[in-house]
Amino acid sequence: MSNDEILLTPEGLLNLEQELEELKTVKRKELAARIKTAISYGDLKENSEYHSAKEEQGFMEGRIITIERMLKKVKVVQHIDTSVVQVGCNVILYDVEFAEKIEYKIVGPSEANVNENKISYESPLGAALMGKAIGDKIKVNAPMGEITYELLEIKAQ
Repeated sequence: MSNDEILLTPEGLLNLEQELEELKTVKRKELAARIKTAISYGDLKENSEYHSAKEEQGFMEGRIITIERMLKKVKVVQHIDTSVVQVGCNVILYDVEFAEKIEYKIVGPSEANVNENKISYESPLGAALMGKAIGDKIKVNAPMGEITYELLEIKAQ
């Protein structure tokens, strides 16, 4: 994988494309209307609604640029080989200390969501898992100390 390449699952690519479309169409129009209304209030120096909308517009335009740049570098992971951990696969780990099983999906950084058990391949655990096979022990340094996992299963989905 090249340093510039961004790995995504098909779902992650779709989500980014949908977010970009939403920002460019719906959100831009909403903000333009908000700015127009704020301008109608008069004196822009003291107009907090105007300044708030302009600040939000700056963040939104920055996000649009970020997504467009990401989409130029995306490589979508299509075929998932379950002999080793790679982007797009699900893994079942055994936490040695707490004697419990945990399942994660390995995804690209923009798809990561701890609440959905989706971890980035760039995260400490994700990076430690990449290329590992069933039965391997994985040690990860965490704020509370080293955590040891055993890789029990690799699934395509």
